[in-house]
Amino acid sequence: MESEASDKKALARELGISRSLLYYRRKQPDKDWELKCEIEKVLREHPAYGHKRLAIHLKINKKRILRVMKIFGIKPYRQRGKKYRKNRGKSGSVFPNLLITTFPAFPNHIWACDFTHLKFRGKWVYLATIIDLCTRKIVGFSVLLNHSNQLVINALLNAVSKYPAAAIIHSDQGSEYTSADYATLCRNLNIAQSMSNPGCPWENGYQESFYSQFKIDLGDPDRFNNLGELVYNIYRTIHVYNNFRIHTSLKMPPAEYSRQYLTKQLVESVS
Repeated sequence: MESEASDKKALARELGISRSLLYYRRKQPDKDWELKCEIEKVLREHPAYGHKRLAIHLKINKKRILRVMKIFGIKPYRQRGKKYRKNRGKSGSVFPNLLITTFPAFPNHIWACDFTHLKFRGKWVYLATIIDLCTRKIVGFSVLLNHSNQLVINALLNAVSKYPAAAIIHSDQGSEYTSADYATLCRNLNIAQSMSNPGCPWENGYQESFYSQFKIDLGDPDRFNNLGELVYNIYRTIHVYNNFRIHTSLKMPPAEYSRQYLTKQLVESVS
C-alpha cells in the first residue's frame, strides 16, 4: 500500500496535478442513471407529474428526485394552450431510445443533439449543438439562418472533426434527424442513432437544460450590432461554458472534468 501511494505521489508530481485527483471518482452515476430511467418510465404514463408526485409514485425522497431531474434536465410536460404536436402517422420511434438501457460510461461514448432558435432583428438564427453525456461538454455546433438538414449535419461534422465519433447519438424525432442524409452520415461514421419516444420531450432534456442557461449567458441577441457579432458571441458563450463555467452536477467546468477523467484513465493504465 505504501509503495502504491508513493508511486501515485510521484506520478502526480510528474503530471503537475494534485494526488487527490488520481483517486477522483464521479459520485454514484449508476444510481442516478437508473433513477433517471425510472422517472422517464413514469412520465410516459403521467407526463404532468412533478417531482413531488414522482416521489410518491416511486416511494423515493422528493429531494433526490428533484436533484436527478435537474442533473438530466428532466421537466414534466405542461400543456399551455398549444397542443404538443406528436409525429403523426408513426407508431413508436424511428430509432429506439437506446438511453433507456445504456449508461454514458466514458467521454465520446454517447452524444445528445438538438437545435434552438434565437430572434435577431426580426429574423431567426438557428443553433445546433451536440453534448457529450459523460463530460457535458459541447463537442460540436453549427449556426445557420434556417433549420435545414444541413444545420444538424454541420454540427455532427464539426464534432467528429475534433473528437472520435461517439458510439451512440441521441436526438428527438425532428425531421432533420430522421432525414435520409443525416441517417446516412451516422451510418457511415458507425454511430448508432437513438431517439426519444414520441410525445416525450423530457427524454432529450440534456440539451434543453443547456439551452436555458446558454440563452441567459448570451443575453439579448439584439444588443449586438450585426450578425457576425452575434455569431462570435455564440461561439464565445459555448467556449466559456466548456472551459470556465462550473457545471452543477460535475462541480467543475466540462473541459476540466474531461481532463481529470483522461488523467485518471492514464494513471490506471500504467499502474
